Order: sequence, then C-alpha cells, then structure tokens
Amino acid sequence: MHDELTKVDIQKMQAEIDERIGVIRPRLKEQLKAARDLGDLSENDEYHSVRRALNQNNSRIRYLQSMIDTAVIIDTDSEEGTVGLFDRVTLYDEDEEEERVVTIVTTLRNDVFSGCISKESPFGQAVLGSRVGDRVEIRVNDSYSYFVQIRAIEKGKDDESLPISTY
Repeated sequence: MHDELTKVDIQKMQAEIDERIGVIRPRLKEQLKAARDLGDLSENDEYHSVRRALNQNNSRIRYLQSMIDTAVIIDTDSEEGTVGLFDRVTLYDEDEEEERVVTIVTTLRNDVFSGCISKESPFGQAVLGSRVGDRVEIRVNDSYSYFVQIRAIEKGKDDESLPISTY
C-alpha cells in the first residue's frame, strides 16, 4: 500500500516530525519528569496525562514517518481545461439547487468544512478530469448518488498554506 502525496505534503509532514521530535517531545519529557517528582504515580493524574500526551506524540511521529516511507510522489499538473489537483471548481449541485466552490486536494489536506475535498473521495474521483459544462454523477454508495454541473475551473497549484490533517 502507498499514499499518493505531493512534494509539499512530504515537506509539511517532515516539518511536523521535526517539531514533534525537537520541541514537543523534550517539553513533554520535562513535564513527565516534574510530574514523576510529585510522588505516588498510581494516583498522580498529571503524570498519567503527560504520559498519554507523550504516547500520542510518539504515535503521530510513527504515523507521519510511515506515510513518508510509503509515499508515491504525484504530479500536480493537469490538462488545461480539466479539473485537476488543487484546482478550485465552481459547481452547481442539482439536488441542493445551489452553487458552491471546492478545491480538490490530496487526502492529507482534506477539510470538507473549508471546501477542500480529497481526490480519493467519491466526489474527488468523479470530478477529476471533468470539463466546464460537464454533468457529473457523484456516486456516494450503491444506493445514493447525485449530479453536479461543472461551472468553472480555476487552475491551482500546491498551496503550502493548506495544513495537513491531524487525524
């Protein structure tokens, strides 16, 4: 199994790993030492809380490193006139009878609440490669689908300001 990521995705993950190893881990270890010095560990909530935070930090480091190790670097260029990665797409949702704007992103930067939709999602897979004027069926599952019309495509590029997801 591999993750399809951009060079910027990998740079952002490496920066987070470096921050977690160089800044967060030492700070948590100091807090753990101070909590341990308070005495009886069996009833020391501060110790257990910091220990959990340290374990979560280490888990996140392992997760990010695994993503980097299995990554396949993808090209963000797409054919002119078609929906590609990091493009802002204006579409008309026929069911909702409303227009909305979304940006197609890598899974690592998916954030539906800010309009960043993963290329791996049913929506992303359906609209990638579409052109202005196309009517696209979004098949959510075997029993539900809906149609959108592509109204505009604004070519984008890998935006370094888009954060990577923490989940």
